[in-house]
Amino acid sequence: MSRIILVTGGARSGKSTFAEGIYKDIEDVVYIATARVTDEEMKDRIEHHRKQRPKEWLTFEGNYNLKEAVGERQNYLLDCITVLTSNIMFDITKDVERISIDMQMKVEKRVVREISELIEVVKKIKGNLVMVTNEVGYSIVPENHVARVYRDISGRVNQEIAKMCNEVYLVTCGIPLRLK
Repeated sequence: MSRIILVTGGARSGKSTFAEGIYKDIEDVVYIATARVTDEEMKDRIEHHRKQRPKEWLTFEGNYNLKEAVGERQNYLLDCITVLTSNIMFDITKDVERISIDMQMKVEKRVVREISELIEVVKKIKGNLVMVTNEVGYSIVPENHVARVYRDISGRVNQEIAKMCNEVYLVTCGIPLRLK
């Protein structure tokens, strides 16, 4: 039976370290990276993450057609859903100043579709999938329209994805708490 796991928490909470630890001593892993190189800082962050991963792990980089990451290996780690969401949100809304409810729903549906298709393919091969996401709703209400929309979309996406998972963990201060 497949294990489909969602790991959530705040920034620098230890969620990625916990998620990677689920595959400790397992070489049969594909790391699905959703970050894009947008500037020197992001380039450095991505390079740092690459160096931290075991050399035996394969890497799939992308925001669309994530199911194409699934191949011969049994274990998959997607990091992270909120970066995926922001990239898809930017792709869909980059030419507008105000993001309508219809456009917000389009973003949500696209993100959820990418994740649900990935889950479906992983289950088909009886593989395992660990996904990392950020809990962005614990802070103050953003003053900026785009930031509020992003927070709302991320929260709703996380709810939908959590429903698809066998296990859900909240990580805070490096300590995981199983929610589901």
